Amino acid sequence: MVVAFNVTGVEQGEWAVLRVSGELDLVSSPTLRQRVHDAVAEGRHSLVLDLSDVLFCDSSGVGVLIAARRLIRSCRGRLRLVLPAHGAVDGSHVNRVLGALGVRRLFDVHPDLDAALADEERPLSA
Repeated sequence: MVVAFNVTGVEQGEWAVLRVSGELDLVSSPTLRQRVHDAVAEGRHSLVLDLSDVLFCDSSGVGVLIAARRLIRSCRGRLRLVLPAHGAVDGSHVNRVLGALGVRRLFDVHPDLDAALADEERPLSA
């Protein structure tokens, strides 16, 4: 079964929201990296990556998320991830991968898009 990778972007107030679906892997991660860079180049420094519909994430996908965090921090921007805590087999795949690698704490994680857009600002970790 082939799962199509897709990134769609919308603006919600001051936030640029990139909704990602499919498999975030070696083949698809450059697409997400480019979309993040495009948003920043357009002056969008408040970014939400909605990863609710990402079914699989490998190390290259994690690398893109860490690179996005680094880029947003360099612009003094804000990055938030939407990673459902509950769902198909104990939460989202990306949530489990980031937790297993010990890097989840680096991100401002929210259970849904509404929470990501409405929640108070929290500083990014080191």
